[in-house]
Amino acid sequence: MKVWVVTRRFSLLTLLAVFACFSQAQSAPDRWRTLGPDGGDARSFAADPANPEHLYLGGTTGWIYESQDGGQRWHRLSRISADPASLDTFIVDHLIVDPDIPQRMYAAIWRGDQPDGGFFISEDSGHSWREIADLAGQSIRSLAQSSADPRVLVAGTLQGVFRSEDRGLHWRPISPVGSREIHEVESLAIDPRDPDVIYVGTWHLPWKTSDGGKSWKNIKRGVIDDSDVFSIVIDPKQAKTVYISACSGIYKSESAGELFHKVQGIPSTARRTRVLRQDPHNRAVVYAGTTEGLYRTEDAGRTWKLLTSSDLIINDVYLDPTRPGRLLLATDRGGVLASDNNGRFFIASNSGFSSRKVGALLVTRHGSPLLMAGIVNDKTLGGVFESSNHGADWTQIAEGLDGRDVFALGEASDGTIVAGTSHGIFILQQAVGGAVRWQMYSDIVNHGSRIVSTRVNGKRIDRMQEFTLPARELSAKVAALDVSTDTWLAATEEGLFTSVDEGKSWQGGVGYGAEAYESVAVTAGWMVAVRREGAVYSTDRGAHWEPMALPARIRTIHAAMIAPSGDLWIGAGDGVYVSRNRGKSWFWLDRLPFHFMDDLSIDPSTGKVLAGSRLDTRMLVIDEKTFTHTTVQTGYPLYRVRALDGRWFAATMQNGIITPQ
Repeated sequence: MKVWVVTRRFSLLTLLAVFACFSQAQSAPDRWRTLGPDGGDARSFAADPANPEHLYLGGTTGWIYESQDGGQRWHRLSRISADPASLDTFIVDHLIVDPDIPQRMYAAIWRGDQPDGGFFISEDSGHSWREIADLAGQSIRSLAQSSADPRVLVAGTLQGVFRSEDRGLHWRPISPVGSREIHEVESLAIDPRDPDVIYVGTWHLPWKTSDGGKSWKNIKRGVIDDSDVFSIVIDPKQAKTVYISACSGIYKSESAGELFHKVQGIPSTARRTRVLRQDPHNRAVVYAGTTEGLYRTEDAGRTWKLLTSSDLIINDVYLDPTRPGRLLLATDRGGVLASDNNGRFFIASNSGFSSRKVGALLVTRHGSPLLMAGIVNDKTLGGVFESSNHGADWTQIAEGLDGRDVFALGEASDGTIVAGTSHGIFILQQAVGGAVRWQMYSDIVNHGSRIVSTRVNGKRIDRMQEFTLPARELSAKVAALDVSTDTWLAATEEGLFTSVDEGKSWQGGVGYGAEAYESVAVTAGWMVAVRREGAVYSTDRGAHWEPMALPARIRTIHAAMIAPSGDLWIGAGDGVYVSRNRGKSWFWLDRLPFHFMDDLSIDPSTGKVLAGSRLDTRMLVIDEKTFTHTTVQTGYPLYRVRALDGRWFAATMQNGIITPQ
């Protein structure tokens, strides 16, 4: 195998001339805008004390959203990140607007993939932020400001409790440094009358200090041992009344934490109560946001009623102090839900808010062009969304998927839409009356041969006999699909499978190659499938597979694409490789500004190759003939990139679908 590596030292004059003009153009660093689908994971609320209609919302990707109309519409305001290289990993669980200085805001963040985070201050209503050095690198899980003395803030981190007495500019630890008890602080509350009285909830039990941290007391009487304490509420009028929520239930104390008793009425299965909120209009009303729905008590905790479905995970509750009955929920998967009648009914309130993980992106080519997005992690609130107006509006198509994640979408030559999911292959069908639903088409039929012995005139004669195993359901995760020709190809965790009857039955498996392929490409008479460690190809519609010779230096392959010219493009952890002779020799595009590539596609309006990476916020536009490229800054890590009607669209891992401003 000959490997051509494109470098300045390359000796062929023709190629040297081509690459001498290798473009390094950089577009203006304008942020792309999000299109939806609306919804996803919402984490925390904050309100402007001078205007309760002016709200802020923290998400799971470092973004802060703003609403000027009480949460009916949202827009992206700013992004907080303690590490610019670690986009989309910081969770904004706590936002506070200073009651004396409404343009001053505080944000505490933590990182989902490692113990990291920080504390940030904004002086311009959240448009820009600066990190405070004293808490740099701290995974901050709780934050509170004293109502008696707003100069006092307290933060709970994985290491312990910290206190500021100058509105967050400087911090000092007030829990014993290196304590084996007061660490992993998940919740905080400050006595409304005395800033030195602080309640602390850890991952194991609650604690209290009455002297600003000079001494601490365990307040576990009545609380089941080893209870994670997620939320603490102190009655603003009767400070001895304290509610705490834990993994073992909800507890109430009427003795300032000296003794707790477990409140009844919430089923034991709803153990993780993530947030408690006391109604400012009626102190006997308390809302409990749990991992199994929203509960409310109207008699100070004696009885509780479930207000929502039990499959709702609630991270925060906002109660409007000026509009009795108005409340908002920040939820996993469902985004923001709103009620104007004390929680009897809720509606989605996600206009402008998108925190979706998009696992698949398809632009249809038959009939009216559509943009289709496959969603991961959102169960019944996910599935597939389609848009006929370039992402301005989306329609959910989830009937039949039963909450499965969608990792691949493909369009057949007759316009049939096929989805590869976390559990099999589905085809979109239109029922009588115009309704559409997904139908599972994943029956596997394995063919083979075996030796059959017979005796003729006393002699044993062996012959080969073809056989077909009984059909079974293909239930593996489907990572990639290509259904553009008369032979459909699917990459699954069980191997490679093909179908010649439009998905009604599939043949293949491990015997047709290794398991866990990540990307496939099909053209007339030729198929390619890649996994991280290598690639295979077939020239007989998938009946047999052969290993493809690849450059020795290639690392962690993620994507394969056959261009209209017939050239094979591969995106890998070390860049882009191109073969113009079906893998006999390769070009390596070594002058790209970044090398880890997750996705490759063709812009049909220009014939250019679009390349994206989940580890970079830039998209590459590469000329297929000259290999010159243009770099386009998007502001988001990219997972899939596509073009429709001359416009670019990209799927992100946590921020929905985006497009240029």
